[in-house]
Amino acid sequence: MLEKFKDYLRVKAGLTDEQFTAISGKLKTRKIAKGTILLRQGEVCHHSFFVSSGLLRSYTIDTAGKEHIIQFAPENWMITDRSSNYFNEPSELFIDAIEDTEFILVTNEFIDAAACSSQSFQRYDNRALHNHIRHLQSRVSLLLGATAEQRYLDFIKLYTELTLRIPQWMIASYLGITPESLSRVRKELAHKNFKPY
Repeated sequence: MLEKFKDYLRVKAGLTDEQFTAISGKLKTRKIAKGTILLRQGEVCHHSFFVSSGLLRSYTIDTAGKEHIIQFAPENWMITDRSSNYFNEPSELFIDAIEDTEFILVTNEFIDAAACSSQSFQRYDNRALHNHIRHLQSRVSLLLGATAEQRYLDFIKLYTELTLRIPQWMIASYLGITPESLSRVRKELAHKNFKPY
């Protein structure tokens, strides 16, 4: 697992093998079963989670008990509650496993040590933060003003390989629509793209 994370940071953040080895003692690996909850609403999030294999998600639960999915995290994705992690405040999110998952607990100490040892990692971390903000802004814009079809097409673009791994009701929750509406959207798109032989 650590080898995969090392390769990821070498490619994405320019962290050398030597730099990674020097600070990798701050990392921990975990294996969890499908359905395991990593973070509960009200807890303080102390880690980021790098997915080596499997699939995680973050979501909220409203007062009526309905789930609202914020993000999915497949292989080579990171997921966390940035607000809780950075400000040491109770999380508004749950994070759990949609599949059996192997992941790495990435501590703030690791991030700080990597930033101290590598300017390229500093640039990567800064870009990752701004990319996260960009995606959140796009999510808000889509949820407020886009059609269900536009939201679904954006989902496919962002999570290209996940449509068959995620239950339809979870995709609908992420899109802010009902499963019935998602089914209609999928049928309409299939009809538009249908080409008789």
